[in-house]
Amino acid sequence: MALLQMFSYPFMQRAFLAGAMLAVLLAGLGIFVTLRRMAFFGDGIAHSSLAGIAIAVLAGLAPLPVALVWAVIVALFIFWFERSTKLASDTLIGIFFTASMALGVVLMSFTHGYQPELVSYLFGSILSIQAGDLAIIACLTLAIGGWLIAASRSLIYMSLAPEPAEVAGVPVNRNTLILYVGLAAATVLGVKILGIILISALLVLPSAAGLMLTSSFRGYLFLSLLIAEVMMFAGLALSFLYDLPSGATVILLGTALFFLAAAARAVSGRAALAAARR
Repeated sequence: MALLQMFSYPFMQRAFLAGAMLAVLLAGLGIFVTLRRMAFFGDGIAHSSLAGIAIAVLAGLAPLPVALVWAVIVALFIFWFERSTKLASDTLIGIFFTASMALGVVLMSFTHGYQPELVSYLFGSILSIQAGDLAIIACLTLAIGGWLIAASRSLIYMSLAPEPAEVAGVPVNRNTLILYVGLAAATVLGVKILGIILISALLVLPSAAGLMLTSSFRGYLFLSLLIAEVMMFAGLALSFLYDLPSGATVILLGTALFFLAAAARAVSGRAALAAARR
């Protein structure tokens, strides 16, 4: 009864719609994050967005669009420096992540009193999802998700073998640039529900759990998306029923699913080894 009552609230309807879209988008991007070992990218972009949020609050603007623009600019700088210098991407992410965080903290010091927008972006808040936010999430999910589907073969090839992919004519630089921008946008969108502190986990946990349960790419894709949706829907439901922080509940549930996947892999591995010895 309580579960049905939950969907009678407009803010929960918006949260579930946003969560469903973001779970698919972040899990899809997370597959390539895992393959390319870019887990730190999502975390760095999420923390970098704090400067954009602080700028929006000081200027009296909507935080989400400003944070999106700021995150995309940071992603573009990382891409450019990665190719024009000898610095590794994780080094560049660390530089821009800390610089943007520092700028955000300085700008926040100029605000007076309690700032609920800043707090909601740090820890996530389902109550803060508005119709305008939902429209932005829907548009970007369609755009980035459509590109992921269209470029999936090229992305898989360049993620597993970047140099042969470039020789074969795959536009590695262009695809990498779009991937960075898509990751930046999706990460900032996810910050609205999960918060800056937790968002990178939704990029990593579903794909990591899915990778443990299958050896085929199709199975990997399907399981990653399924696990992400289960994380989001069950996590939001539990947070509503037991008055728990939504972002933290989603991530803890995802972590539990990851450990279950690891246990299932260990059991199946032992069973296969025992069968081979017979």
